[in-house]
Amino acid sequence: MTSRAGTPALPSDLVDLTTLLDAYYDIRPQMDDPAQRVAFGTSGHRGSSTKASFNESHIAAITQAIVEYRASQGIEGPLFIGKDTHALSEPAQNTALEVLAGNGVRVLADARHGYTPTPALSHAILRYNRGPEKHQDVADGIVATPSHNPPSDGGFKYNPPHGGPADSDATGWIANRANELLEGGLRGVRRLQLAQALQAETLGHYDFLQHYVDDLPSVLDLSAIAGSGLHIGADPLGGASVDYWGEIGERHGLNLTVVNSQVDPQWAFMTLDWDEKIRMDCSSPYAMASLIAKASEYDIATGNDADADRHGIVTGDGGLMNPNHYLAASIDYLYRHRPDWPSTASVGKTLVSSSMIDRVAASLGRKLVEVPVGFKWFVPGLLDSSGAFGGEESAGASFLRRDGGVWTTDKDGILLALLASEMTAVTGETPSQRYRGLTEEFGDPAYARIDAPASREQKAALGKLSAEQVTAASLAGEEITAKLTEAPGNGAAVGGLKVTTDNAWFAARPSGTEDVYKIYAESFKSPDHLKQVQDEAKALVDGVIQG
Repeated sequence: MTSRAGTPALPSDLVDLTTLLDAYYDIRPQMDDPAQRVAFGTSGHRGSSTKASFNESHIAAITQAIVEYRASQGIEGPLFIGKDTHALSEPAQNTALEVLAGNGVRVLADARHGYTPTPALSHAILRYNRGPEKHQDVADGIVATPSHNPPSDGGFKYNPPHGGPADSDATGWIANRANELLEGGLRGVRRLQLAQALQAETLGHYDFLQHYVDDLPSVLDLSAIAGSGLHIGADPLGGASVDYWGEIGERHGLNLTVVNSQVDPQWAFMTLDWDEKIRMDCSSPYAMASLIAKASEYDIATGNDADADRHGIVTGDGGLMNPNHYLAASIDYLYRHRPDWPSTASVGKTLVSSSMIDRVAASLGRKLVEVPVGFKWFVPGLLDSSGAFGGEESAGASFLRRDGGVWTTDKDGILLALLASEMTAVTGETPSQRYRGLTEEFGDPAYARIDAPASREQKAALGKLSAEQVTAASLAGEEITAKLTEAPGNGAAVGGLKVTTDNAWFAARPSGTEDVYKIYAESFKSPDHLKQVQDEAKALVDGVIQG
């Protein structure tokens, strides 16, 4: 059967919005089912109302738990709140507003009653807490978004005063308390009706768009982009950045076209992803097929996911860039073109990102900080400027202002999309051309991720693996140089295993949502060698977790 990946969605692919929204209010989670309990992954709590994993009860309980958590931490400033364009995001924001008002929490919502990208929320928190106004209290924030997930999904993220994703201590406390509240029938939740919440004296407003867009010249050379005349095509993919791109182009004099300004919670205009689902993954050639087809109309074309924390870069000479390739090219450019960055500021990467980044960092004379999966690990470095760049293989990254100060401590897809134009304007090379130059200097790696079946028990065993359990001495014909269950950059547990040789590596991690584990692998030798690495990695991991 021919795959429909990359083809336009059909009416039969679209979510039924009435059913989805009714389920949000009507379905109550069954707490004896683990899939219906509150669980925070690397980017908040996610689920679908029709699967009883993202419903009004969940959001009321999570918000009350956040209220109690921030009180326990002495957080007395306002809470910024925003939403993306998913159908479940507005009802989730409304539920949160009811609970926040019921608890007397000061809230700052979008002054334009629009959508709020995750990076704009992070920027707002940092501006309040570290800006020139010198507030005596500190702020935090919530954004209702499941990021790039399908239209049927909802998501709810908490960003504490450091502006980035909450760490596992915070999310663990919040999830546990939320589940206690759910088990108690929400008796501990204080709440007003929505009409009362919207009229509450504690509700104020903040212009996320204006403050974010006005501040962009502090982090990017927008004058170079404007002066170059580069024609930029920016596709919000129907997400929260939809109003931001036009404003960025107009305010900073860029030759910028918003490719598609349509907002549709069904995402009927999308092309289907690899599994024939609608998913706003701007790093996927299938989800980005429409923009890729128009790439010749622009000098640089970019896409963002629904909350704009991810980026996709399309060039005329290279098509849609592999996220690892763009991270490597961005790091090479930034550390050579930011003279005011601290000379000791490190390069941050996740341990499943390409080793090309290791080689680029070494050539720049910069320390490499390799951390587990999750952007939260980059927050401390970005906050104190000891890390100038943090990036994930899944197309999420952020970096410092031009003067070396903190910009955002969450992923910023708008920032990384604009950087592609700055790189091209300043150097005359597209990011894909620069990456080809890096391969000529350091080698041309083959990189891929595959999934392998695993039971819940086997996934748990993989997550608790110790290096001593891996007895193999070689991988794909090369001596093993390291067996890692803790990240070299910060000593944190990786929740899996990474094995390295001189020219290759693999990392295995359990999936949080499916009965599979993920194998990331890379070879600087050849695609055939990569396949050998993958096969031996699967055999090695299976042998340990099945034993």
